[in-house]
Amino acid sequence: MCVAAVAVAVALAGVPGVAQAQAQFAAPAHSQSGEAASPAAGVVRVVAPGERVRAAAGVELWLTAEGKHWSTPETGEQFRSVVDGNIDLSTPGIGLTAEPVGDRYFLSGVYVAGQSAVRVVVRTSDGKVTASAVRLPGTPGWGVWYADVPLHDGLGVDAVTLYDRHGKEIASLAPPRP
Repeated sequence: MCVAAVAVAVALAGVPGVAQAQAQFAAPAHSQSGEAASPAAGVVRVVAPGERVRAAAGVELWLTAEGKHWSTPETGEQFRSVVDGNIDLSTPGIGLTAEPVGDRYFLSGVYVAGQSAVRVVVRTSDGKVTASAVRLPGTPGWGVWYADVPLHDGLGVDAVTLYDRHGKEIASLAPPRP
């Protein structure tokens, strides 16, 4: 049974600026559609604190012990804390931030799952995208995923799902649409 801690509507089409959503869920064995989760395909990259990662054209992302930092040409430097109490680091979860960057939409978020997380899949109205993921060395218990998709009218994010190394769903966020 899924229990959402926080769910904020995210409609990508026609929304300027940044939309954010964060949810924490118990880890179901199957997707919300009832299908078994697919096998894991990737590995989370370990980065040094402050190491800058080119996350998309014009977008840099870096992590510190305090949280996720990123910069885009449109908005400059931004920050999402993992120590301010707004993210429950004791419960598996995944968040979503979406913002336009030129003719693309930069999607990213903080995930909480320890070292067992290996893959994040974003289901958009255009199809599925496997995101990249980074975390700090050691056992911080959290990391950050990111992807970008072509921006157009009608684009929507249907779900963001975090999987473990065995392909089991750890957490999922399904932003409601207006």
